Amino acid sequence: MKKYSLWIVLGVLALIIFYGISVRNSFVNLEEETNAKWAQVDNQLKRRYDLIPNLVNTVKGVVKQEQEVFGRIADARARLAGARTPSDTIQASQQMESALSRLLVITENYPQLRSTETFTRLMDELAGSENRIAVEKQRYNESVQTYNKSLRIFPGSLIAGMMGLDKKSYFETKIEEKESPKVDFN
Repeated sequence: MKKYSLWIVLGVLALIIFYGISVRNSFVNLEEETNAKWAQVDNQLKRRYDLIPNLVNTVKGVVKQEQEVFGRIADARARLAGARTPSDTIQASQQMESALSRLLVITENYPQLRSTETFTRLMDELAGSENRIAVEKQRYNESVQTYNKSLRIFPGSLIAGMMGLDKKSYFETKIEEKESPKVDFN
């Protein structure tokens, strides 16, 4: 009887070990998926980063009195270039989005700017970039949600704790960016 008890205990122990390995591997897969989604967000932000100077130079030629907006865009672009972590990149991207929304309001007040072919083409490219970024942000946030839920659900939370895994940050919109930008030319 003792022989069978030992085999049963070893069998249960083996099942527990295999289950732990399986959960650990799923965390590794989820983390890598989230990292890949972040890389796509970063990729699209880089595309926007490369497009902005062309747009700004086109607009500068027509609207010289709006140096403050261009300064904010340049500052945001520099901050985005210097971002090293997802949190830094998220903050820099939010600053860029805020500056770009101000620029779009300005263009509504300058019909001659909107009518230039170069500006129109660049605005189409920028709109496309913004759409791509929005899609990649959504995919990233969905991946973060799956990852973070897995970290919190028992018994995975125990294994995640042993692995030292932390929650990932969502890409969220700041409250002030949800408001319409106000531009006053007085």
